[in-house]
Amino acid sequence: MSDTIFHKIIRREIPADVVYEDDHLIAFRDIAPQAPVHVLFVPKADIATLNDLQADQAAIVGRLAHAAADYAKREGFAEDGYRIVMNCNGHGGQTVFQIHLHLLAGAPLGRFGTPR
Repeated sequence: MSDTIFHKIIRREIPADVVYEDDHLIAFRDIAPQAPVHVLFVPKADIATLNDLQADQAAIVGRLAHAAADYAKREGFAEDGYRIVMNCNGHGGQTVFQIHLHLLAGAPLGRFGTPR
């Protein structure tokens, strides 16, 4: 497994505010939130970018989206709305090279994800 901050969180080498975990993924609050609710959903499979995702791994992205939707329902903001975002490589805004999904919610979101 690679050695990004997310891999260290998965291995429990550094702390995180974990809100969900199963055999396939972990979810934790972002340390620099861009919205009142900002949770990262990260697969435990080691995949640096969406460009590296293989066809037989496509279900991983579905698991991330499904876990985010379930979290939104459990936390009570699904009906108000939320945004999910995945970035790919530097120009796409990816800063940690392990695929992950951002769940943003808790306020009306502007065009690029920041609260209005």
